[in-house]
Amino acid sequence: MSETAVESGPDDGVTAEEKCLRLYRTMAAGVAVISARGPAGPVGMTASSVTSLSLRPPLLLACLSLGSKTLSAIHRSRSFAVSLLTENQREIAEDFASPAGSRFGRHQHRYVLDVPVLATPLSWAVCRLGDSRTYGDHELVVGEIVALKTDSGRPLLWHSQAFALLRT
Repeated sequence: MSETAVESGPDDGVTAEEKCLRLYRTMAAGVAVISARGPAGPVGMTASSVTSLSLRPPLLLACLSLGSKTLSAIHRSRSFAVSLLTENQREIAEDFASPAGSRFGRHQHRYVLDVPVLATPLSWAVCRLGDSRTYGDHELVVGEIVALKTDSGRPLLWHSQAFALLRT
């Protein structure tokens, strides 16, 4: 087991875990909906831990909470979609993040290669599951992109535990 070195400062008495959470909150990320076909229909969740991994072959990486319905559906179907949200899609992000959200019952979607994809995201990619590994309380999934569409616009961001807009 490795130790985490945490520098002391004016906030002495704060746990190493809380200091790590403070670090994570300073990281800005795009907001996406990860979706898959579940046994009872489409499932999905909001995620901000999504990134490109490789161009050759084209690979995306996403981190999902252990035990999520979306992660289970990805394992069963061996495929998933990543829909990157626009700055005007905060309501979609909130709905897919909420345990009581209506998700696909409320938001338009279509199927691409048998995978549910939101109707109007900034960009989307459908991936075949290539690899997955558990790290801590999340599972890292790697998908090979088999279909995609990009559009122009401005992304919805996540920073400091809140949705944010890109300012230029």
